Amino acid sequence: MSVEGIRPLVEKLGSIKTGFHNKDFLRTWDCTTDELHAVLTAAGILERMHKANISTRAFESGLGVSIFRDNSTRTRFSFNSAANLLGLGLADLDEGKSQIAHGETVRETANMISFCAEAIGIRDDIFLGEGHKYMKEVAAAVDEGHREGVLPQRPSVINLQCDEDHPTQSMADLMHLIQTFGSIDALKGKKIAMTWAYSPSYGKPLSVPQAVITLMSRFGMHVTLAHPEGYDLIPDTLKTSEKHAAASGGSFKRVFDMEEAFKDADIVYPKSWAPFRVMEERTRILRAGQNDKLKALEQEALANNAKFKNWETTEKMMSVTKGGKALYMHCLPADISGVSCKEGEVAATVFERYRLATYREAGHKPFVIAAMMLLCRFEKPAAVLSKLLDRNQPRRA
Repeated sequence: MSVEGIRPLVEKLGSIKTGFHNKDFLRTWDCTTDELHAVLTAAGILERMHKANISTRAFESGLGVSIFRDNSTRTRFSFNSAANLLGLGLADLDEGKSQIAHGETVRETANMISFCAEAIGIRDDIFLGEGHKYMKEVAAAVDEGHREGVLPQRPSVINLQCDEDHPTQSMADLMHLIQTFGSIDALKGKKIAMTWAYSPSYGKPLSVPQAVITLMSRFGMHVTLAHPEGYDLIPDTLKTSEKHAAASGGSFKRVFDMEEAFKDADIVYPKSWAPFRVMEERTRILRAGQNDKLKALEQEALANNAKFKNWETTEKMMSVTKGGKALYMHCLPADISGVSCKEGEVAATVFERYRLATYREAGHKPFVIAAMMLLCRFEKPAAVLSKLLDRNQPRRA
């Protein structure tokens, strides 16, 4: 796409009012619908500029700092890519090599890593009740640091996945849906099935299904959540999804049968997660330092998972979707039966058919993260992008 072809999107971004400047991006349901549209628009602009070989370096200096308290491939490299796209240097906080082990407080750590930081990306998704809380604590600490003159700028905290939400993933998913179906308006009336699927592991976070149901219900989609009895999500996220669906003209319902959810679905998103009760107990055990009880909890959870091996996305299951051709989505990595595990979330033939599509789905995430950073750091992000277009500096010679 040419420079002139991108300008209308920049003008559109300039017309959207947001409250992001010098703030954070923590949960999609804390944002207005206009603010979500702004992120999607900015991400689309950055993606087009990148493909058109136009530099998106909005910063001449500064750091993007990451804190990963859980393993990551896609989100880690997406954050690094996003920071680099905008011209920021990168620094990853390895808590094991920091003074945190010697009792350094969150308030202190947050300020010490932020002297030249523009954004702090955090993944803290393992313990219920902790991840979102930790991100709020970091945000409050840098607020104080900037207010009291310790920090020359107030870095923005970007949620790279917490116990409640995974906004960079769900927004990338939404971009994938928009590109697949043609527009955001084309998603109205589409049925998306967010379903649990069998996995030979037990501790997968709840935040992906919660992110999907709370976001897609905002855009007039018919969202069906399916899981076996007992594999509940955080109750407040169900209430939020119901509220969003009522406001958008869509619908939200919960069922306990995978095939029922798949029936006539336009989109399916089968993904394993741990039961809410198990994650609560896991958090309690670890807080109490009772690590000897963790193995028993794991074995109990795995045995319970094994009761639902038929919750797999097979060719037969896909055949009941709309026209037998629903879009398959996954945040990756998927547990692929006969490939990455003996029995898992999805049959190898199904996954292979949609494999490249899931890669494209993941490919939006660097631009979503960069958009969040851009909107949070600049008061007039559209003006920044307009100047970059005027400059038209090649990203590579």
